[in-house]
Amino acid sequence: MLNIGGLHEGVVIDHIKAGGAMQIYHYLNLEKIDSSVAIIKNAKSNKMGKKDIIKIEGPITVDLDLLAVLDDDITLNYIENDVIVKKRHPNLPETVTNIIKCKNPRCVTSSSSERGLAHTFKLTDRKHRIYRCIYCEQKFKGQL
Repeated sequence: MLNIGGLHEGVVIDHIKAGGAMQIYHYLNLEKIDSSVAIIKNAKSNKMGKKDIIKIEGPITVDLDLLAVLDDDITLNYIENDVIVKKRHPNLPETVTNIIKCKNPRCVTSSSSERGLAHTFKLTDRKHRIYRCIYCEQKFKGQL
């Protein structure tokens, strides 16, 4: 059995869809932080069959609610003094900027003259997790 040590202080991102941890790792830019990060892929799960887990040692200053755009089933476990002090399920934000990239080649965000324009999406269907580009209405259905 695989054994990854516990955290004294930090965040555990649990119940990530199997295979999705690396996308979250890159989105959070975890390669740039100075803390220890453990990625557990394809862990056995009674609830999900298989899942990924990310453990981040120490405090993290990222809006983790934005992770709901990538995977709305995740659980955030906040650890202090070796104990889970808070469990959260992130909520889908109404708007997201520079998380989703617009795939429409005709969108103003794809134009060479508009480089640097923020990719902004608005939540249009909460039940189905659908976001639309505010410039061209291109649809994005959140999923890993």
